[in-house]
Amino acid sequence: MTDATPSGSPSQSPIPNAETGSPSPVEVEPWILADVAYARYHNPHEVLGAHVGADGITVRTVRHLADSVSVVTSAGEFPATHEQDGVWVAVVPGDSVPDYRIDVTYGEETSRVDDPYRFLPTLGEMDTYLISEGRHEELWEVLGAHIKHYEGPMGGVDGTAFAVWAPNARAVRVVGDFNYWDGTASAMRSLGSSGVWELFIPGVGVGARYKFEICFADGSWHQKADPMARATEVPPATASVVTTAVHEWGDEEWMERRRTADPHSGPMSIYEVHIGSWRQGLGYRGLADQLVAYVKEAGFTHVEFMPVAEHPFGGSWGYQVSGYYAPTARFGTPDDFRYLVDALHQAGIGVILDWVPAHFPKDEWALAHFDGTALYEDPDPRRGEHPDWGTYVFNFGRNEVRNFLVANALYWLSEFHVDGLRVDAVASMLYLDYSRQDGQWAPNQFGGRENLEAISFLQEATATAYRKNPGIIMAAEESTAWPGVTAPTNHGGLGFGLKWNMGWMNDTLHYLQELPINRRYHHGELTFSLVYAFSEQFILPLSHDEVVHGKGSLLSRMPGDAWQELAGLRALYAYQWSHPGKQLLFMGQEIGQGAEWNADNSLDWWLLDDPGHAGLLRLVTDLNHFYTSSPAMWADDFSHRGFEWIEAGDGDHNVISYLRKGTGPDGASDLVVCIVNFAGTPHEGYRVGLPFAGGWDEIINTDSEIYGGSGVGNLGHVEAEELPWNGRPASVRLRIPPMGAVFLRPARG
Repeated sequence: MTDATPSGSPSQSPIPNAETGSPSPVEVEPWILADVAYARYHNPHEVLGAHVGADGITVRTVRHLADSVSVVTSAGEFPATHEQDGVWVAVVPGDSVPDYRIDVTYGEETSRVDDPYRFLPTLGEMDTYLISEGRHEELWEVLGAHIKHYEGPMGGVDGTAFAVWAPNARAVRVVGDFNYWDGTASAMRSLGSSGVWELFIPGVGVGARYKFEICFADGSWHQKADPMARATEVPPATASVVTTAVHEWGDEEWMERRRTADPHSGPMSIYEVHIGSWRQGLGYRGLADQLVAYVKEAGFTHVEFMPVAEHPFGGSWGYQVSGYYAPTARFGTPDDFRYLVDALHQAGIGVILDWVPAHFPKDEWALAHFDGTALYEDPDPRRGEHPDWGTYVFNFGRNEVRNFLVANALYWLSEFHVDGLRVDAVASMLYLDYSRQDGQWAPNQFGGRENLEAISFLQEATATAYRKNPGIIMAAEESTAWPGVTAPTNHGGLGFGLKWNMGWMNDTLHYLQELPINRRYHHGELTFSLVYAFSEQFILPLSHDEVVHGKGSLLSRMPGDAWQELAGLRALYAYQWSHPGKQLLFMGQEIGQGAEWNADNSLDWWLLDDPGHAGLLRLVTDLNHFYTSSPAMWADDFSHRGFEWIEAGDGDHNVISYLRKGTGPDGASDLVVCIVNFAGTPHEGYRVGLPFAGGWDEIINTDSEIYGGSGVGNLGHVEAEELPWNGRPASVRLRIPPMGAVFLRPARG
């Protein structure tokens, strides 16, 4: 960027001063000067700054209530005269625009300042073209607030370039700490049909608070937070904050592996975390010390953070986002969040973020009616408002809105090295009649209930994310039977890599809430998931949604006394970890949190003083380490080749048994036999069919005393005999613990 002369307009022409013979400024019509003086003009650079005229260089600046103003160049100082409404003008000799500064005097104090209106636009024509087309994949690099440095004959200039999309605004100005929240001297220029407004303001640096002040069509002014702000004030304050990234990453090895690996085919055990309530008061950097060590020791492969993007209402847990490009300031700066991701990567732990492109809150200072019109939201209330959540729905058919969201996904994946996005509320995006009664929705152009624009957006988001960031994952929270959620977009699918298996979650928890004596009548709920287990690439979630809104904790939903509740969780986790699909567990459930999750409190860490709860954590830890080291448990998660029923129909005993099979990266085959007993009593001499006779090691027993169990087991080893059973050529008699699981593996050698 260099100093330049903005192009003139038909409203300007050099008028000689016939009476005095002194240089005359380029003339501007009085009504335009009035609009410029009060930042109501769409192109202030057309008037302000330096313009070549017949008598020299005309320089205009807005300095309300100043006592005197001068233009200073390397050739000298040139006094300005007050022209109209706080607009000052001077004529500098020459035929090309020089580098200059402005001296402004109020009373006895004179300040030398730079002129925002002497700089070329910070966006190029290609930028505005791509924005209009909805194809700017690095949108955050050109919109928002960006620190800039320019060199010139009179010295270097540091400042901030501001840019915002507001196509229906009459005028836009920047307000902030740097101008005492008075934008009359900080009017932005419109960059034509792109709808983008832009201004570089010298002297504005990191940490400055700002908003955009937008003039609606009715002439009213409204202060709005920057939709592209990369930092914000700590809520409930709502200003945007100028920032720049200075964090030096140390996760090069992780990122290199990510570029060449396929995470979908590897082990994935996810620990879901709400940052504010894991341990209150830690912040991003505190979590980098404590959470990282905890997750690594517990053996989880990934952390999934509930939404980190800035949100005004903490009680929404981040699901009502106002600042899509800013990590919430509640827990630190954007670089602090980078530090946390970096620490997790260096510990070998992947990072997934919840991402919320389905809807946004109606706060008047944020995205809602941003330029006085339904800009980000769909203008049709039958499509643009969510009746359940009291929020607006994005206009997925508008190029610039799609661009805003697709680029946002890329932003988190690239700028913060995040390894995946879990997309929230996908079902609400797919169906036009979602949560709507007859008469509250309108069919698509083909008469159907599918939201064609949202489908296209999701396909674009997933395809672009995978193309730009190899090795990441895109996971869908999708609760219906929509076909092809994880099918490639070129085959008509949505293009996700993984989908939450909400059916498994609901059926399993419903089954386990029954008393053991009644479970035989619900056995089909336990086994039904295997009917469709390979129709999509699934994650098995036991998420935050299952421990809120009066549902209680997972522990409290297990029937029986305290011992039986913990035993029920141990059996559930063994079943979850061994079922085809990746797995996710919400924080606190690994220690048997007894109370329903409360986002305003820390987890009940004191429970670990109890041997039963400490034993549950030890089991989860052992399950994780066994899982990640056993290709049978994950190598063929999405294919029937990785799973075989041994016995699915023994509802009278509340027992299921199955094989998990797989081949590791080294080519070695792996085999695990899983037997899970959901009855409240042990089964002695329970015969299980096996693929061959010989020695089998008992590698996991959830009833082990070290986990808080009763110790019913098989002493670590059994010998199978050549007695056919369950359609298998061999079998073994086992002691199956009550509400417990046993995993067997062929003995070495």
